[in-house]
Amino acid sequence: MSIYVISDLHLSFSEKVQKPMDIFGGEWLNHAENLRENWERVISAADTVIIAGDVSWALKLDEATPDLNWIRGMPGDKIFIRGNHDLWWASVKKLNSMFGSDMRFLQNDFYEAEGFAVCGSRGWLCPGDEYFSEHDEKIYKRELLRLRSSLEAAKKAGFSNSNIIGVMHFPPMNEKFNASGFTELFNEFQVPRVFYGHLHGADGFRRGVRGNVDGTEYRLISLDYLKCKPFKAEV
Repeated sequence: MSIYVISDLHLSFSEKVQKPMDIFGGEWLNHAENLRENWERVISAADTVIIAGDVSWALKLDEATPDLNWIRGMPGDKIFIRGNHDLWWASVKKLNSMFGSDMRFLQNDFYEAEGFAVCGSRGWLCPGDEYFSEHDEKIYKRELLRLRSSLEAAKKAGFSNSNIIGVMHFPPMNEKFNASGFTELFNEFQVPRVFYGHLHGADGFRRGVRGNVDGTEYRLISLDYLKCKPFKAEV
């Protein structure tokens, strides 16, 4: 039983959603088919896959359902974090009621996977980003509260710091790699590992923190960065 991570699937199986991804470069050519092949080669029904946001290009839940059903048909249990493009995302209560126990949508809480607590939030732009605005400040603070709620829930349930997996969609730092409220929370709870996505292309990859910072190992897991291969978390 293993835990795998990936983000930014950017699926669009609904006939109502026209969003070809190959216009964004070679890594996106037939990306869904390549992902399926790689997923089914390494992941079993006993494993867990954490999907860190930007699951579907759909705007409405009914349009996202073909994408979610496609994922559901793949091996393993799945845990979802919301991404900035997941505009179809309804309340987690509704989403969790629509699917079986192998499809869990995470917000303000944690989920157990293979003896680990999966904690996280969507995240947002961090202060110091060149595009950070007063509007972003409000969302940023709300996401900080959601991340704290998730981490506190895991601690209350008795999970040790070493058994917490942090997950975000946005990178936890700005492109200057300044500390943020997100990294401060990960430091406070001594989270040993954090996975995030959102960044694409060579220029985008360079803007994401990677490696060990203050005892936390940060890893980028965007689909194109991973070349459509879910990453086995070293836990």
